[in-house]
Amino acid sequence: MQAPITVSIVDDEAELRENIAGYVGAAPGFRCLSVFGSGEEALEQLPKEQPDVVLMDINLGGLSGIECVRRLKPLMPKTQVVMLTVFEDTQKIFSALAAGASGYLLKRVAPAKLLEAIREVHEGGSPMSAPIARKVVQSMQAPTPHKSEIGELSPREREVLDGLAEGQAYKQIADHLGVSIHTVRNYIRRIYEKLHVRSSGEAVAKYLRQ
Repeated sequence: MQAPITVSIVDDEAELRENIAGYVGAAPGFRCLSVFGSGEEALEQLPKEQPDVVLMDINLGGLSGIECVRRLKPLMPKTQVVMLTVFEDTQKIFSALAAGASGYLLKRVAPAKLLEAIREVHEGGSPMSAPIARKVVQSMQAPTPHKSEIGELSPREREVLDGLAEGQAYKQIADHLGVSIHTVRNYIRRIYEKLHVRSSGEAVAKYLRQ
């Protein structure tokens, strides 16, 4: 008899977290191993548990879901992570995938689809809700940036872009660099001009493709 797929859930919405745990735990072939309400708690406990699949809320309070994945993957390389999100945010999609996530689903996905996605990612696939998959395809079809565009970025501008790619807010980037939010906004405006983009999502997508 095949062992059940073990699943851990990280989400700061208690009701949603328990609902998902309930139908994952009740489904044949699956076992809900653990649930966590914060990235900090998950980072401490998940490496000890080594579940097959982690469902990770992207917008956790405190340690973000993206940063949590980035830190967890080296500690549990065999575990597959599927991000759960409310919004189809292109910047966060690319940041999460770059951090090590293998799938990306909208939270409103039906329970049967979620279970199908868990099985798919466990078997080596990369499940994505259709609207998100379309955004990824559109970004991939965009012209690849010329090396000169990326090369025009200053070291500081690259640091700002690294922060955006990690899902950091402007204030977090400003604190990390020791500058004001106004200065960060100026860097971002110059980045848009140099990369010929109109949003941080487009800028991150271009930067990661390069």
